Amino acid sequence: MPVDLIAQMLWAHPFRAAVFVVLVLLLALQSFGLFTARHRRHRRYQEQAARALQRLPQLRDDAARIVWLRKMNPYVFEEMLLSALSAQGHRIKRNASYSGGGGVDGQVWIDGQRWLIQAKRYAATISAAHVSDFGLLVRREGCRGLFIHTGRTGAVSREAFSHYPAITLISGQNLLMLLSGDDRWQHSRKQPAPRRTALR
Repeated sequence: MPVDLIAQMLWAHPFRAAVFVVLVLLLALQSFGLFTARHRRHRRYQEQAARALQRLPQLRDDAARIVWLRKMNPYVFEEMLLSALSAQGHRIKRNASYSGGGGVDGQVWIDGQRWLIQAKRYAATISAAHVSDFGLLVRREGCRGLFIHTGRTGAVSREAFSHYPAITLISGQNLLMLLSGDDRWQHSRKQPAPRRTALR
Protein backbone atom coordinates (compact mmCIF):
# COMPACT_ATOMS: atom_id res chain seq x y z
CA MET A 1 0.00 0.00 0.00
CA PRO A 2 1.50 3.42 -1.03
CA VAL A 3 2.65 5.67 1.80
CA ASP A 4 0.51 8.62 0.67
CA LEU A 5 -2.62 6.43 0.72
CA ILE A 6 -1.85 5.34 4.29
CA ALA A 7 -1.33 8.99 5.26
CA GLN A 8 -4.71 9.93 3.74
CA MET A 9 -6.45 7.14 5.66
CA LEU A 10 -4.84 8.23 8.93
CA TRP A 11 -5.73 11.87 8.26
CA ALA A 12 -9.35 10.92 7.53
CA HIS A 13 -9.66 8.88 10.75
CA PRO A 14 -7.49 10.54 13.42
CA PHE A 15 -9.08 8.62 16.31
CA ARG A 16 -8.41 5.25 14.68
CA ALA A 17 -4.89 6.40 13.87
CA ALA A 18 -4.29 7.33 17.51
CA VAL A 19 -5.61 3.95 18.70
CA PHE A 20 -3.39 2.18 16.17
CA VAL A 21 -0.29 4.08 17.32
CA VAL A 22 -1.05 3.35 20.98
CA LEU A 23 -1.50 -0.36 20.26
CA VAL A 24 1.80 -0.50 18.36
CA LEU A 25 3.58 1.24 21.24
CA LEU A 26 2.02 -1.12 23.82
CA LEU A 27 3.08 -4.17 21.81
CA ALA A 28 6.60 -2.79 21.48
CA LEU A 29 6.83 -2.10 25.21
CA GLN A 30 5.49 -5.56 26.06
CA SER A 31 7.99 -7.23 23.72
CA PHE A 32 10.83 -5.21 25.21
CA GLY A 33 9.67 -6.08 28.73
CA LEU A 34 9.60 -9.79 27.92
CA PHE A 35 13.07 -9.55 26.38
CA THR A 36 14.58 -7.75 29.36
CA ALA A 37 12.90 -10.14 31.84
CA ARG A 38 14.30 -13.12 29.90
CA HIS A 39 17.72 -11.50 29.79
CA ARG A 40 17.67 -10.86 33.56
CA ARG A 41 16.64 -14.47 34.22
CA HIS A 42 19.48 -15.79 32.03
CA ARG A 43 21.97 -13.55 33.79
CA ARG A 44 20.70 -14.61 37.23
CA TYR A 45 21.02 -18.32 36.41
CA GLN A 46 24.48 -17.78 34.93
CA GLU A 47 25.60 -16.02 38.12
CA GLN A 48 24.18 -18.87 40.23
CA ALA A 49 25.98 -21.37 37.98
CA ALA A 50 29.29 -19.56 38.45
CA ARG A 51 28.88 -19.73 42.24
CA ALA A 52 27.89 -23.40 42.03
CA LEU A 53 31.00 -24.23 39.99
CA GLN A 54 33.12 -22.63 42.72
CA ARG A 55 31.30 -24.50 45.49
CA LEU A 56 31.31 -27.94 43.86
CA PRO A 57 34.99 -28.81 44.61
CA GLN A 58 34.49 -27.83 48.26
CA LEU A 59 31.97 -30.60 48.91
CA ARG A 60 33.06 -33.65 50.88
CA ASP A 61 33.50 -36.18 48.05
CA ASP A 62 32.22 -37.19 44.61
CA ALA A 63 29.11 -38.88 46.02
CA ALA A 64 28.17 -35.67 47.85
CA ARG A 65 28.76 -33.68 44.66
CA ILE A 66 26.40 -35.87 42.62
CA VAL A 67 23.71 -35.69 45.32
CA TRP A 68 24.07 -31.89 45.40
CA LEU A 69 23.78 -31.64 41.60
CA ARG A 70 20.60 -33.73 41.66
CA LYS A 71 18.94 -31.15 43.93
CA MET A 72 19.93 -28.17 41.83
CA ASN A 73 17.64 -25.96 39.78
CA PRO A 74 17.65 -27.58 36.31
CA TYR A 75 18.32 -24.27 34.55
CA VAL A 76 21.30 -23.57 36.81
CA PHE A 77 22.57 -27.07 36.00
CA GLU A 78 22.31 -26.28 32.27
CA GLU A 79 24.22 -23.04 32.78
CA MET A 80 26.91 -24.86 34.79
CA LEU A 81 27.53 -27.20 31.87
CA LEU A 82 27.65 -24.41 29.29
CA SER A 83 29.90 -22.26 31.48
CA ALA A 84 32.26 -25.20 32.12
CA LEU A 85 32.49 -25.95 28.40
CA SER A 86 33.11 -22.29 27.61
CA ALA A 87 35.84 -22.11 30.27
CA GLN A 88 37.60 -24.99 28.50
CA GLY A 89 37.83 -22.87 25.35
CA HIS A 90 34.89 -24.32 23.43
CA ARG A 91 32.43 -22.11 21.58
CA ILE A 92 28.94 -22.48 23.01
CA LYS A 93 25.49 -21.30 22.03
CA ARG A 94 22.80 -20.77 24.63
CA ASN A 95 19.12 -21.04 23.81
CA ALA A 96 17.09 -17.85 23.61
CA SER A 97 14.80 -19.25 26.30
CA TYR A 98 14.91 -22.12 28.77
CA SER A 99 11.81 -23.75 27.32
CA GLY A 100 10.93 -24.45 23.73
CA GLY A 101 14.43 -25.58 22.79
CA GLY A 102 13.05 -28.65 21.05
CA GLY A 103 14.91 -31.02 23.34
CA VAL A 104 18.18 -29.09 23.13
CA ASP A 105 19.60 -27.29 26.17
CA GLY A 106 22.47 -25.65 24.32
CA GLN A 107 25.16 -26.29 21.73
CA VAL A 108 28.94 -26.58 21.78
CA TRP A 109 31.60 -26.80 19.08
CA ILE A 110 34.51 -29.12 19.88
CA ASP A 111 37.34 -29.38 17.34
CA GLY A 112 35.05 -27.80 14.76
CA GLN A 113 32.28 -30.35 15.33
CA ARG A 114 28.82 -29.22 16.41
CA TRP A 115 27.33 -31.00 19.43
CA LEU A 116 23.79 -30.63 20.74
CA ILE A 117 23.47 -30.79 24.51
CA GLN A 118 20.71 -32.37 26.52
CA ALA A 119 21.01 -31.89 30.27
CA LYS A 120 18.93 -34.05 32.59
CA ARG A 121 19.00 -33.53 36.34
CA TYR A 122 17.78 -37.01 37.26
CA ALA A 123 17.67 -38.44 40.76
CA ALA A 124 16.80 -41.96 39.57
CA THR A 125 17.39 -44.07 36.45
CA ILE A 126 17.30 -42.11 33.21
CA SER A 127 14.47 -42.54 30.72
CA ALA A 128 15.20 -44.60 27.60
CA ALA A 129 12.51 -42.55 25.80
CA HIS A 130 14.51 -39.37 26.43
CA VAL A 131 17.58 -41.05 24.96
CA SER A 132 15.67 -42.15 21.85
CA ASP A 133 14.08 -38.73 21.31
CA PHE A 134 17.45 -37.02 21.58
CA GLY A 135 19.05 -39.63 19.33
CA LEU A 136 16.49 -38.99 16.60
CA LEU A 137 17.02 -35.23 16.89
CA VAL A 138 20.81 -35.59 16.61
CA ARG A 139 20.36 -37.88 13.62
CA ARG A 140 18.10 -35.36 11.85
CA GLU A 141 20.57 -32.55 12.52
CA GLY A 142 23.50 -34.63 11.24
CA CYS A 143 25.69 -33.67 14.18
CA ARG A 144 26.77 -35.13 17.52
CA GLY A 145 25.08 -35.08 20.91
CA LEU A 146 26.09 -34.90 24.56
CA PHE A 147 23.50 -36.51 26.83
CA ILE A 148 24.54 -35.28 30.26
CA HIS A 149 22.76 -36.43 33.39
CA THR A 150 23.05 -36.82 37.16
CA GLY A 151 21.08 -40.07 37.47
CA ARG A 152 21.78 -43.74 36.91
CA THR A 153 22.02 -45.38 33.49
CA GLY A 154 20.06 -48.63 33.54
CA ALA A 155 20.29 -51.54 31.12
CA VAL A 156 17.30 -50.36 29.06
CA SER A 157 18.82 -46.91 28.59
CA ARG A 158 22.20 -48.39 27.69
CA GLU A 159 20.44 -50.43 25.02
CA ALA A 160 18.84 -47.21 23.72
CA PHE A 161 22.26 -45.51 23.58
CA SER A 162 23.61 -48.40 21.49
CA HIS A 163 21.19 -47.44 18.69
CA TYR A 164 22.53 -43.87 18.53
CA PRO A 165 26.35 -43.94 18.26
CA ALA A 166 26.45 -40.17 17.61
CA ILE A 167 25.40 -39.57 21.24
CA THR A 168 27.99 -39.51 23.99
CA LEU A 169 26.79 -40.22 27.51
CA ILE A 170 28.30 -38.01 30.22
CA SER A 171 27.49 -38.88 33.82
CA GLY A 172 29.10 -39.75 37.13
CA GLN A 173 32.86 -39.25 37.14
CA ASN A 174 32.92 -37.87 33.59
CA LEU A 175 30.32 -35.26 34.56
CA LEU A 176 32.37 -34.17 37.57
CA MET A 177 35.50 -33.95 35.41
CA LEU A 178 33.66 -31.78 32.89
CA LEU A 179 32.45 -29.42 35.60
CA SER A 180 35.90 -29.22 37.23
CA GLY A 181 37.65 -28.35 33.97
CA ASP A 182 39.43 -31.71 33.68
CA ASP A 183 39.45 -32.42 29.93
CA ARG A 184 39.70 -36.19 30.43
CA TRP A 185 35.90 -36.23 30.21
CA GLN A 186 36.39 -35.83 26.44
CA HIS A 187 37.96 -39.29 26.16
CA SER A 188 34.46 -40.74 26.07
CA ARG A 189 33.66 -38.98 22.78
CA LYS A 190 33.04 -41.38 19.94
CA GLN A 191 32.80 -41.87 16.17
CA PRO A 192 32.37 -39.22 13.48
CA ALA A 193 28.96 -37.69 13.01
CA PRO A 194 26.40 -39.32 10.72
CA ARG A 195 25.08 -37.65 7.62
CA ARG A 196 22.18 -35.29 8.07
CA THR A 197 18.85 -36.91 7.25
CA ALA A 198 15.94 -35.04 5.74
CA LEU A 199 12.95 -34.25 7.92
CA ARG A 200 9.81 -36.14 7.00
